[in-house]
Amino acid sequence: MRGIPPIRSRRGPRRRKPAKLHADKGYDYDYLRRWLRERGITHRIARKGIETSQRLGRHRWKIERTMAWLAGCRRLHRRYERKAEHFLAFTAIACALICYRRLAK
Repeated sequence: MRGIPPIRSRRGPRRRKPAKLHADKGYDYDYLRRWLRERGITHRIARKGIETSQRLGRHRWKIERTMAWLAGCRRLHRRYERKAEHFLAFTAIACALICYRRLAK
């Protein structure tokens, strides 16, 4: 959460934190819930033994789909690059190609 860059907005100042966080049961800890609450971030975390993760699936599938698209790029599937700048550059190129292919359809 601390590593998220400021969020661009069309009007007003940049937001420094996300408004909501969706997470699965792996993040069901009281100290994480308190940490998010102190920072004013609304959380939706499935509770262990009480709720199912199916309601979170509506939001999670978008992220998992995007990760699957990125895994299709062989250079990103295994991190061949030693420098982080090179890896991030290839990730940006892969994202641009994915967006281009989706828009071209």
